[in-house]
Amino acid sequence: MLWDASGQAYVDMVMALGAVGLGYAHPEVTAAVEHAARGGVVASLSPVLEEEVADLLCSILPGAEQVVFLKSGAEAVAAAVRIARAATGRERVVTCGYHGWHDWCQSDPAVPAAIRGLRSTIPFNDVAAVTHAAEPGPPPAAFVVEPVVDGAPDPAWLAALRDVTARHGSLLVFDEIKTAFRVALGGAAERWGVVPDLAVVGKALANGFPLAAVAGPRDVMEAATRSWISSTLATEWVSLAAARAVIDTYRRDDVCGTLESIGRVWLDGLHELAARYRDVVAAARGVPTMCYLEFVTERAGAAVARAMAHRGVLFKRNAYNFVSAAHTAQLVGDVLGRLDGSLAEVEAAC
Repeated sequence: MLWDASGQAYVDMVMALGAVGLGYAHPEVTAAVEHAARGGVVASLSPVLEEEVADLLCSILPGAEQVVFLKSGAEAVAAAVRIARAATGRERVVTCGYHGWHDWCQSDPAVPAAIRGLRSTIPFNDVAAVTHAAEPGPPPAAFVVEPVVDGAPDPAWLAALRDVTARHGSLLVFDEIKTAFRVALGGAAERWGVVPDLAVVGKALANGFPLAAVAGPRDVMEAATRSWISSTLATEWVSLAAARAVIDTYRRDDVCGTLESIGRVWLDGLHELAARYRDVVAAARGVPTMCYLEFVTERAGAAVARAMAHRGVLFKRNAYNFVSAAHTAQLVGDVLGRLDGSLAEVEAAC
């Protein structure tokens, strides 16, 4: 739950854009960060805890042998692209999904045209587009993809990504910022069995504390030493302590199994409501642990979000809404009832 300044309570289905997987103020995470903060937060040298959390991540993420820590998902994916360019000696990248606001992955008019020209995009789950993106001309340094976008990845699409990158000497980078600690502890690579050359994790890694990481095999990560990747607070130990507590909790309590079970109730309910309110909702999208309603118009989505807020629910009108371990099937059922009322209200006003 969240409360506003007037004391109004809200059920949160946004969960800090997916950064909070265990629920707010989780007691074990809170105890870990309080203990760490008493040690001074950051120092001139990296703490032993950095190596401990890196080892834990290498035991979780398929293929990972070394880790670089950063503070945000956007920063970490940018670092992965820098590593890929250093490793391959190439400049061009191919992307699928959202990877942050940095210049390398945005088509904003404020981004120099020369930088925009180094990136091309492919549709999610489009097998033919993967092959086409690597040809003609020099192959890209990397394919950087979100392995879950509108739904689960097609195994043929993942296989094509792995095959094309291997044949052309490009790196396959999984942006697991949202999917790690949700679809599986080790993300889509663990869930669907395709191992990338680099994986980027963040968000739920530290249950809302600012921490992200790039991980991969030693021979690939070694390229980081041929570039400059630095962040003053990358190894402050409060966030690292949070991450260690998060990993311990996920492993002990099978948190991903809980998220999948609760999320299934949520996504099934969204599909049912989408079928009933076709004048307002185009479809339900995503996977159980991260899903949303696609609305027929932006105006309809905004109206539903406002109606949900009036009913005491923070509801995102586009990708994504997230369940956490603090949600229960009963609570999710209650939220679906409020969403039913909101959709009926908006439909009646159309």
